[in-house]
Amino acid sequence: MDDVVDVAVVGAGPAGSAAALRALQLRPDARVLLVDAAEFPRDKTCGDGIAAHALDLVEALGVPGVSRLGPPVPRMRLRSPGGRVVERTCARPNRVVPRTVFGAVLVAAAVARGARLLRHRVRRLEVRPDHVVIDGAVAARVVIGADGANSVVRRLLGAPAAPPSATAVAVRGYARTAVDPEALVIEFARGPYPAYAWSFPLPGGGANVGFGVFDKRGGGSRAELEAAMRALLPGHEPEPASVRGHHLPLSTGPRHHPDGRVLLAGDAAALVNPLTGEGIFDALASGVLAGRAALLGPAAGAAHRAAMSRTFERHHAHGALLSRLLRRPRFLDAAVAAAARHQSVFDAAVDLGLGRGTASLTALAHVATSYATAPRTTAPAH
Repeated sequence: MDDVVDVAVVGAGPAGSAAALRALQLRPDARVLLVDAAEFPRDKTCGDGIAAHALDLVEALGVPGVSRLGPPVPRMRLRSPGGRVVERTCARPNRVVPRTVFGAVLVAAAVARGARLLRHRVRRLEVRPDHVVIDGAVAARVVIGADGANSVVRRLLGAPAAPPSATAVAVRGYARTAVDPEALVIEFARGPYPAYAWSFPLPGGGANVGFGVFDKRGGGSRAELEAAMRALLPGHEPEPASVRGHHLPLSTGPRHHPDGRVLLAGDAAALVNPLTGEGIFDALASGVLAGRAALLGPAAGAAHRAAMSRTFERHHAHGALLSRLLRRPRFLDAAVAAAARHQSVFDAAVDLGLGRGTASLTALAHVATSYATAPRTTAPAH
């Protein structure tokens, strides 16, 4: 307690590590503490996909060699509930890197730059006029909560709970074979809520496979989620011991970025993409913004809120609108058909789903035309 660090980051995942890296990039002499209950390397339930957009952020943070952790995956293939298919080469290849590896590299980079890593589970925060006390033992001028979907920091801040409609549920496992070793494969399911299965090829063979529903009300039991995954990915079932369940707080949930010395980033800030369930890009980007704002002391909260609004407001607005439209299977059919006809629609969809893109009027017009001309009944997906 006699020593007050400049920034304490609760959670050393991608958001927390990015925050530490950015703070130290801007102020190399800053005292930065990373606090996490886990020992690294550690597994984390995730699709393991690392988009080119996310790799840009990592490289800008000065972390070398991340692109070499997984070979390029050049293509993406999507099948809609009605059987429409688009398969195209992405403008830039994405990667698939197990979170055990990706997370450990980011933490190691933060520590190498000067952050101190403390293994500890945070339970209490006490906000004082000139610093924040963590569990009566650690004092920091600013605290960044980057402790994931079950964030203790978010709860202690009094943030509103995410409604079921803004919470996705998913299961993930590892299969011995990939549907396509050179493509990110997504198979949308029929049902009252948007849902899809995925197969993402891993370095060295095999695949990260899973199934997610973009509304907690449609999630059902873990056994039901696994059954849906197996039905959509026949012959590519995961090893039973590797299957894990998790929930994802979508960016369509309530915002919570209060003034003061405590910030939120990543899943703790409910930033998961509502169109794809992708969270790595948003975690890294919000972590970068939090790391910069944290150096401002008592002005950190207001600065972080303003930066988050500037960076994500239009993207979140477009994502929220399209996520509502995607609840209509016919619209999803039309969007996939338009992406198959027009490279520009496909590129816009990738940027929306994996980065912070927006939907252009031209892309929306192509989807609207496809919607207007599509039959109201469609063939089954399989």
